[in-house]
Amino acid sequence: MALLEAIELSKTFQKHKAVDDLHITIREGEVLGLLGPNGAGKSTTISMIASLLEPSRGEILYKGKSVLKKSEIIRKELGLVPQEIALYPEFTGKENLMFFARLYKVPKKERAERIAEVLSIVGLSDRASDKVEKYSGGMKRRLNIACALLHKPKLLIMDEPTVGIDPQSRNHILEMVKQLNTKGMSILYTSHYMEEVETLCDRIAIMDHGSIIAEGKKQDLIGMVQDQDLLYVSVEQQVAGFEQAVKEIDEVLFMEREDFRYKIGLKQQAEILPELFTLAHEYGIRIQGIDIQSPRLEDVFLHLTGRSLRDE
Repeated sequence: MALLEAIELSKTFQKHKAVDDLHITIREGEVLGLLGPNGAGKSTTISMIASLLEPSRGEILYKGKSVLKKSEIIRKELGLVPQEIALYPEFTGKENLMFFARLYKVPKKERAERIAEVLSIVGLSDRASDKVEKYSGGMKRRLNIACALLHKPKLLIMDEPTVGIDPQSRNHILEMVKQLNTKGMSILYTSHYMEEVETLCDRIAIMDHGSIIAEGKKQDLIGMVQDQDLLYVSVEQQVAGFEQAVKEIDEVLFMEREDFRYKIGLKQQAEILPELFTLAHEYGIRIQGIDIQSPRLEDVFLHLTGRSLRDE
């Protein structure tokens, strides 16, 4: 059953269309991953869903009712974890939570219990009395999440929640997302780390140029590039012109450089090794290794957008 639907959603800033006729559905009890390169319109979409930004056109329905007509419908059941840290560094962790508990209108008699509960969920019970300015980046991220959980939301939106944090905090956040979802919470999750989305999400929507260009389960999306072969070529050095020459081979669909390794997408059963070795000889490049792998979600993303997920 659909918990939230965005229908023909669009947002234009002056002459720039950030979101263009977007359709997206979040089902009850699922984790939906929203992927897209920088500038794809993810944050604008999240702001509209959270009723922080008014669409230029379209409709947003939460449990079948219009969010645009009455934002309170979603605000009381939505938890938002923004990409930027939204905390008061001069306050302690507990003081920050008390402030947000009041903001979310958590009943006064329930506040202490709820604060203790969310501190336990994010693993910060022992640091609750410390000022946030003394927290590590990962601890701030976790407290940011705790703030969004205070009012027991039905839908949690997490916008890049693990950017720039330590591995321990990252693992804690990922396990926490799994646990929250196990208890029935619906989650919209965006990330620049493909492995997070693959691990956490029931469905994945890929966004580019303001629209959803593909949506489905991981294996359904990978099926879109099953007619491709992936060739990984390790080299000793990079030489100007070699990459462009390989891209001009008819059977090559795309080519991406990863330090001293190239990932090459080929038409299925294409044979380019003789031509590849000829070009390597012409450009004075020594090939150290060649490997063939099955397509991954990252390859689907590159195929659809022409960019790696972490491209700036």
